[in-house]
Amino acid sequence: MKKIESFQVNHLKLKRGIYVSRKDVVGNHTLTTFDIRMKEPNNEPVINTAELHTIEHLGATFLRNHNEYDSLTVYFGPMGCRTGLYVIFKGDLSSSDVIDIIKEMFEFIINYEGEVPGADAISCGNYQDMNLDMAKYEAAKFYNEVLCNLKEENLNYPE
Repeated sequence: MKKIESFQVNHLKLKRGIYVSRKDVVGNHTLTTFDIRMKEPNNEPVINTAELHTIEHLGATFLRNHNEYDSLTVYFGPMGCRTGLYVIFKGDLSSSDVIDIIKEMFEFIINYEGEVPGADAISCGNYQDMNLDMAKYEAAKFYNEVLCNLKEENLNYPE
């Protein structure tokens, strides 16, 4: 059976941060998948589904409306383990290349006011499972504690 790359990362040593999870070539394009790790695996409580779902809606809205990243964003969504999110961008990119856009996205989430985009029965299969206040709290915690203090250990997977 083929080994899955992300299962080879030592999650006992993994810190919160932004990591290149994988790179895939599709046609003439390289797609880079980033692991936006908001919680330290197996060491912190995971993000509740309501706030993670809200972060997903807000992050996707931000990226799909960004003047540069709208055409570079392939996917944005939560990890099944609820310790963070994945984003896939077109391009052969490094973690350092996306720091500014990730920070900008989290600032958008932290400062968001109003109805969560797509949080209605027509647009979402589980629209009632949203928590804007806690999403903003989790986003601010990650932004202030990690994104504003990034080190190499937050940008490169542990050996």
